[in-house]
Amino acid sequence: MTQALHLTNARLVCPAGGERDGELLIVDGTIVSGEAPSHAERVDCRGKLLAPGIIDVGVARIDRAAARAGGVVRVAPMPDQVPVLDEPGAVQRLALIGRPDLWIHPIAAATRGLAGTDLAEMAICLSAGARAVGTGRGWIADSGVMHRVLMYARDLDVVVVTHAEDGGLAAGAVATEGETATRLGLPSAPALAEPLAIARDLMLAEETGARLHLRCVTTAAGFALVRAAKVRGVRVTCGVTPAYLLLSDNAMSDFRTFAHLSPPLRSEDDRKAALAALADGTIDLLCSGHDPRGPEEKRLPFADASAGAADAATLLPLALGLARDGRVTLTRLFGLLAQGPAALLGLETGTLAAGMPGDVILIDEHAPWQIDADRLPGKAGNTPFDGLPVQGRVTAMWKGGRAIAG
Repeated sequence: MTQALHLTNARLVCPAGGERDGELLIVDGTIVSGEAPSHAERVDCRGKLLAPGIIDVGVARIDRAAARAGGVVRVAPMPDQVPVLDEPGAVQRLALIGRPDLWIHPIAAATRGLAGTDLAEMAICLSAGARAVGTGRGWIADSGVMHRVLMYARDLDVVVVTHAEDGGLAAGAVATEGETATRLGLPSAPALAEPLAIARDLMLAEETGARLHLRCVTTAAGFALVRAAKVRGVRVTCGVTPAYLLLSDNAMSDFRTFAHLSPPLRSEDDRKAALAALADGTIDLLCSGHDPRGPEEKRLPFADASAGAADAATLLPLALGLARDGRVTLTRLFGLLAQGPAALLGLETGTLAAGMPGDVILIDEHAPWQIDADRLPGKAGNTPFDGLPVQGRVTAMWKGGRAIAG
């Protein structure tokens, strides 16, 4: 007998079809149209939001509990894992460990050991399950190597995911150059480090015809470069995390290391530019940048603490806040959270259309709660949004039509 799930009385939000009240039928793991069979399991959604499961691109760690809490059904981890994802065995192992609840689509290393010198075996890693290649937390400084990476990726028709920050300028910095860094006495680098790196990578992508994804753009100058490149027809996309939309470097003023991020938080003008880029479509993906760090890495002087935030569990409520504030529509929001990431990775998913996998989340968009770093599910709770009141919780989640327990 076929397995069938009939979700009724829902407010469906689909990036490809807009918002509507209705129902959704999933048969044998796939969304279908038509009448529900008599034996189907029926779930009354009671008017709550029913949306595609979130696809989180560029996570630093695999964290199932945080992903479940945040409505994340698929993740694309960066290549700087242990071991580095520069050989097929490591890629294949990682691609298989999350199933069936969490599907993992690795980003393979573009260079061996992420050293930025010798090209890794991209084609073999792709055959082992990688869906993209990337530079990890660092930038490839050698333009000749980056040119070869892009040429090879173009021939393989795979996207290159890069961290755009000129290491020569940013080395040793923990803050963006400006009033806050000066007042706190923190090692800083000019925000120029980002657009310098972006400009080089865009020129190489334009010359080679390769697909380029800038994992996290955070500066006004960076967004301007991406915007102009898209007009020229460069095959470029970019992402951002909520931190750079909602926080400026003022959040570092009390030396709280939860605000120590990579790239570092930027100026208020850059934050406003990020919101403008979200509104005008320059930004293609919204991701968490999930990088859980325990107290042994965060309870240190700011300059000595590790960069990173654990925000997979907070991505959805923070994103819903952007929609409530009128920054984006709900339809566009789930384009940023699901359809866009799926397209980037070449996955046939991310919408509620017939024929797509039954990866869906049920959301109580009005459920109030307060982010508490000590109580966040997952490996650690080092979030710069600690203490922030938010609205929106995942109340149920299905992967291929199968319920995932909380």
